[in-house]
Amino acid sequence: MLINLIYIAASILFILGIKKLGSADTARSGNLLSAVGMALAVVATLFDRQILDFTWIFAGIAIGAVIGGVWAMRAEMTGMPELVALFNGFGGLASVLVGWAEFGKIQGQGWQKYLAASGGEVPDWFTTLAIALALIIGGITFTGSLIAWAKLSGRMGGAPTLFAGQKPLNLLLMGGILLASIIWVASPQAARAETLLITVVALSLLIGILGVIPIGGGDMPVVISLLNSFSGLAACAAGFVVLNNVLLVAGCLVGASGLILTIIMCKAMNRTLGNVLFGGFGATTGKTGAQVEGEMKALSVQDAYYVLEAANSVVIVPGYGMAVAQAQHACKELGVLLEKNGAEVRYAIHPVAGRMPGHMNVLLAEADVPYEQLCEMDDVNPIMPTVDVAIVIGANDVVNPAAAEDPTSPIYGMPIINVHEARSVFVLKRGQGAGFSGLVNTLFFRDNCRMIYGDAKSTLTSLVSEFE
Repeated sequence: MLINLIYIAASILFILGIKKLGSADTARSGNLLSAVGMALAVVATLFDRQILDFTWIFAGIAIGAVIGGVWAMRAEMTGMPELVALFNGFGGLASVLVGWAEFGKIQGQGWQKYLAASGGEVPDWFTTLAIALALIIGGITFTGSLIAWAKLSGRMGGAPTLFAGQKPLNLLLMGGILLASIIWVASPQAARAETLLITVVALSLLIGILGVIPIGGGDMPVVISLLNSFSGLAACAAGFVVLNNVLLVAGCLVGASGLILTIIMCKAMNRTLGNVLFGGFGATTGKTGAQVEGEMKALSVQDAYYVLEAANSVVIVPGYGMAVAQAQHACKELGVLLEKNGAEVRYAIHPVAGRMPGHMNVLLAEADVPYEQLCEMDDVNPIMPTVDVAIVIGANDVVNPAAAEDPTSPIYGMPIINVHEARSVFVLKRGQGAGFSGLVNTLFFRDNCRMIYGDAKSTLTSLVSEFE
């Protein structure tokens, strides 16, 4: 009875923590609340299971804390998406190890003793099904997250990797996983049980690889969110395996929130989840879309200053280029000076800007940009025609007018931030190349658009100097 009350308290802390993560002002306290809840649940579980020899547990905590602490301290803000991808992967791997450890206990004790130890409350088919799900979902999450990490960190190309017969092969592998799982669940005490589970794990790891390589780099925010959901579902399955209520609750919370975020991001791109996972977006983008006429017109920092100095309304649209240049602090400085000069400043955040959910929000929060200045796409678009200057910092697809105007474009129908409707648009960009998805941005060729080439941080710092 007491253990369940403690689990309820821990679950409440999880829920409150997730709620607080919705705001930059309360995110840190929300993270701390969730951590306290998990610590409470872990300690209570150890005493409830009468695990009083903490030698190995403390050793694991110490090793994990050192690795995690050093890694987190060394990771730059630009590396947050790939770090999150790895965290998702390790969560999936943990579930695989839990499932395999329970299978080892079954093999060592035999079904009768194993069921007796669990109180005889759970039928053997349910336990085997839970183990199979933990292995399948965890395996897919682990290798899929590794591929996402490799794409985001540049160790693999961002373009989709497609080959003939790819979809039938994936379908065949999924069929193999399903068949091996059904056979094991139906006869868990058979001599071939270990072989069947090894097959399930191996095919799941392979599906994780083959399922993510055909997804383009531009869709990685959705993939990270989906894999985050998978890691929660894998933890939930592991909770059923070890009959732990708090693990069930935590897994369900992560799985549900990750899935909701995935759906929101798909809607933000006007695409279905199936199209993201199986569409191979970006593989042939160089052969689609109307021809762009005109040329990109460059502008000096000094001339940009004169325009900004006279502006009454400025909207700043950050993208991954801001993260690469570590320009968020310089961006905040420019915003403060523009406000002192009498301009109204807003930061327009697209749901899929950057390379992970909330990437731009995290960067701007780090620079102490006031939360009330952050605007969602639907809030800023209606006022965009009244904006004097829109400053685009390293964003590409999320401000590409082709999404609204070119039916032949791969991103046609995707909601964008309508910066092309502003009176003037300044695009801070290193060069004239396409963005991460490989698409040419027709905004850059507009009459009201000027390109300011160079490192975004240097450009913003120069603008700050002009104001000072």
